[in-house]
Amino acid sequence: MRALQGATGAFTFAVSEFLRVSGTPVPKKVFLRDIPELAHGCRTPSGMPVQVQILGGNPERMAASAENAVKAGARAIDINFGCPAPTVNRHDGGASLLQHPCRIREIVAAIRSATPSEISVSAKLRLGWESIEDIHENAEMAAEGGASWLTIHARTRKQGYLPPVYWKPIGQVRDRLSLPIIANGDIWGLDDFKLCQEQTGCRHFMIGRSALANPVLPYEIAAELGIGGKADSLVDWIQLLRSLVAHTEHYKGQAVAKSVVKLKQWLKLASIFGDFKHFEAVKQTRSLEEFFDCLETALAFEKTGDKLPRYSGDCADSEPVVPCASPWR
Repeated sequence: MRALQGATGAFTFAVSEFLRVSGTPVPKKVFLRDIPELAHGCRTPSGMPVQVQILGGNPERMAASAENAVKAGARAIDINFGCPAPTVNRHDGGASLLQHPCRIREIVAAIRSATPSEISVSAKLRLGWESIEDIHENAEMAAEGGASWLTIHARTRKQGYLPPVYWKPIGQVRDRLSLPIIANGDIWGLDDFKLCQEQTGCRHFMIGRSALANPVLPYEIAAELGIGGKADSLVDWIQLLRSLVAHTEHYKGQAVAKSVVKLKQWLKLASIFGDFKHFEAVKQTRSLEEFFDCLETALAFEKTGDKLPRYSGDCADSEPVVPCASPWR
């Protein structure tokens, strides 16, 4: 997905999934296994930089892990102080550190001192554990520890992903600190982006789920920021999804079975948070061929304005109106 998004030219960098630092430091080989861009200058095939993210609560093990990441090829380290997952938080990771500002400073400082000066060290924060006011002290502690920049998600841990978002405190932090601040959280459309930009005053923004829900949005935001061309208002889902499969083949050597699962995960998200209308057409598919056959059929019906057929049972026992090996439900 990072490779696919990087090829659009709408993003200037990406962040890896976090690697959990628990009982022992993460070894070099694990970084190389889980973040394949490390073997290629820490960039996607199109040249977009990828930042390595780690998560944990022990400064010494976090620092040793960061050292190993650099040995593996990392050119930037991001520290996750924002994950709200209960399992992560129960094991001294992610947003649980927001309750201990001095520990945030200690962890950032340990990683900063363990890595070369040319390696950027940044931190991802939420506004707080329960109070949005906590961001001021936590951001200051991260800055004191030597963070190169901060990414701030505009919710507390207690909120999880529930509304509302609070962008104004991000702007207050940006006004007070002399380091770049990246705004994040609920930028689902161009109007959201403009409001976030107005309330935060930020020049840098992070989006994730919204880029999958509406693949046109990254282009629109990039154009507003003056770093990209005009976006096409239409989404070519077939091209996007086939490109993702191709990138999977590039990294894994083959289109693994999980490819179908991941494609369906993407379209489910796009149907919930975006305007994709055909998740039902593909959710029962089991192979890539079946998936694309069903999706192409659904999109063809949409283009002609005809109503999609609905039938139950196994296709092998019925006379399908459209060439699809899986039953519409």
